[in-house]
Amino acid sequence: MADRAFRTVLEGGSFFEGPRWRDGQWWVSDFYRRTVSRVAPGGPETVVLEVENQPSGLGWLPDGSLLVVSMKDQRLLRVTDGEVSTHADLSAVCGGLLNDMVVDAAGRAYVGDFGFDLMGGGAPAPASLKRVDPDGTVSVAAEGLRFPNGSVITPDGGTLVVGETWGNRFSAFDIAPDGSLGPRRTWAEFGPVPEGGSVEELIAQVAVAPDGCTLDAEGHVWVADGLGSRLLRVAPGGQVVDEIAAPDGLGVYACALGGDDGRTLLLCCAPDFYEHTRSAAREAVLLSTEVAVPHAGLP
Repeated sequence: MADRAFRTVLEGGSFFEGPRWRDGQWWVSDFYRRTVSRVAPGGPETVVLEVENQPSGLGWLPDGSLLVVSMKDQRLLRVTDGEVSTHADLSAVCGGLLNDMVVDAAGRAYVGDFGFDLMGGGAPAPASLKRVDPDGTVSVAAEGLRFPNGSVITPDGGTLVVGETWGNRFSAFDIAPDGSLGPRRTWAEFGPVPEGGSVEELIAQVAVAPDGCTLDAEGHVWVADGLGSRLLRVAPGGQVVDEIAAPDGLGVYACALGGDDGRTLLLCCAPDFYEHTRSAAREAVLLSTEVAVPHAGLP
């Protein structure tokens, strides 16, 4: 495990998610402050949008419009020239809160949901991955995923890699020219797929709980292990080639590569992920560290 120095980018959040690097700044959602912000590398934070029903995944359409996941009403919002509209309503195809998202070069958004009422103590259930086309049309792209979470698309636009938080794995799908997905295959596996049970039982069974992730120029994925308080650099096939532990007392739930040379790795950290502990607290932080391999040039 490499020893690394961390730099504090921003303090005082509730629970940061969906980090992206764009136009020389970080972009990030904050679940319980219900904000989407730009953050300059040396500060300050500029709130660009308030999302009443809790923001998560971020992305952009080819025309520069910002897409934002609105979790609790299961909508995808579109922000164009400061005007907010509903890009798509996904409530008919969601089993839980809408969550993380990746947007391809053509403007197609691939979005996952929880699959069940995680914060309310519901029984874990499989979820689908949704595709939202640039015109707002919604379709189910893949089914039977175990909490589809952080996702990346390869630079050639041909492969979607999805972390399954309760699946102990990353799954991959070939992307057809029309945006449809081929059959699921395993991209990385960290242990047996858990066999049902409560959330507590799943937590005890997973070796790695993939959360937010980012792709580097060597085709490796940096992923936040949402239960292990660490970042892992994972090679295709599943070998863990590097590990970064979060500072004591913090978990890390998402990450992104950015900076002027693409080698700054941003960490979204908080003491835990539970709504009842995070919503009133302001203990989440954005940290950064430097790595050797830059990002793959994707959102």
